[in-house]
Amino acid sequence: MWLPRLADDDQPRYLALVKAIAAAIECGELKVGERLPPQRRLAWKLGLNPSTTQQAYREAAARHLVAGEVGRGTYVLASSKEATLFRLKQHARPATLIDLSTNVPVADLAPEDLQRSLQHLLQADDFNLLDHYLDHDQLLLGRQHGAHWLNRRGLKLQADQLLLCAAAQQGLLSVLQSLCQPGEPVMLEALSAPGIKAACRQLRLPVQGVAVDGQGLRPEALDRVARASGARVLVTTPTLHNPTGACMDDARRQAIADVVRQHELLVIEDDVYGALSDCAPLYPLLDDHGILITSLSKTVAAGLRVGWIAASTQLLERIDPHTQATHWPVSPLNLHIACQWIADGTAARRVSRQREEIEQRWLLARRLLGDALLTIGAPSPHIWVATPGCAQGLASAARQRGVEVVPASVFAVGGDDIHAVRISLSAAAGRAQLKQGLAIVRALLQEGST
Repeated sequence: MWLPRLADDDQPRYLALVKAIAAAIECGELKVGERLPPQRRLAWKLGLNPSTTQQAYREAAARHLVAGEVGRGTYVLASSKEATLFRLKQHARPATLIDLSTNVPVADLAPEDLQRSLQHLLQADDFNLLDHYLDHDQLLLGRQHGAHWLNRRGLKLQADQLLLCAAAQQGLLSVLQSLCQPGEPVMLEALSAPGIKAACRQLRLPVQGVAVDGQGLRPEALDRVARASGARVLVTTPTLHNPTGACMDDARRQAIADVVRQHELLVIEDDVYGALSDCAPLYPLLDDHGILITSLSKTVAAGLRVGWIAASTQLLERIDPHTQATHWPVSPLNLHIACQWIADGTAARRVSRQREEIEQRWLLARRLLGDALLTIGAPSPHIWVATPGCAQGLASAARQRGVEVVPASVFAVGGDDIHAVRISLSAAAGRAQLKQGLAIVRALLQEGST
């Protein structure tokens, strides 16, 4: 039985225990997948109150050091926090490691696009994009091109209905920070992107999970949680939901919109994958109850950190009353390339190529993994795969065989006993590498790895 030595200092005992768990994982004393002692037994051994060890285990789980599973106990996770999905990949990692964990556009489908744009920029007479901050004309141009980009998906937006932001994560942080008070509950899908969870945690906004199914958010669950929690803000991804890949059909979107109006909720729609689908956004059905956030980094190019926040003018004034905070981090060079690509059709062509490649990779995944796929709808850049046992166990076993996938605990809101992993299809260097990685996952599923 693992028995830590707690630091003798003034910090609360539960935090001392969390620190000891983290240190034991860091030095290898506690290994990935290893089971921690039962809470009451550890409390007795350390002379602590059982509520202290319970609080420590909860905090360790919140930091993604460990995960609990009903009937199985508490186990050490392979990654210490959701933010590991955004970490800089180590150059020293094995060259054979196949990345099926990172959600980025397929790389190098059109490498000449950036070269052509930079050459054109260098030949321009007014090449001074790094000498100044964004000016009024550049901001207006960014909003105009953003409206044009979003209107390709059936919206009817004007430039004054948009704010510019440095991609969706920064936009989400700005919106939540402006419209929510610390301690105010926010409703999320019971499976939500780690960036959404991280934003709520950073702003000290407690989250309420809302059940999902094969079409995403369930309207009756939203009604129930809204009534029980009193929460007024919902963050949702109706199109190519992360991690499941689900898309709401028209009836489901209308049902969600009805619940939103009934409870007068405010909906923040994460639409970063929307351009990869034919599905329309939820936003038009929400009247003044909706805010849509999107960017180019998941659909056009990962490093093109340009995005937009769409909402009524009244909401935009609350989000950024001085029309400065959201666009401040936007690079003039990034914005110039984004506007040029939208104007000359490069962005649309890149999205079209992405969709074609993603469809082929998605069909490959369906052939190899078959019945293990939990959501089968439109082609998606990521898939949600059932595991025969502990999802963390399968993720650990996959990594030992050279493949990175993401266990359900990284996405879970309010529970972590989900037997599934997310597999990203677009990060692999090519279809051959993707096929190799998926074959390894299939072998582990057949073996019943836990």
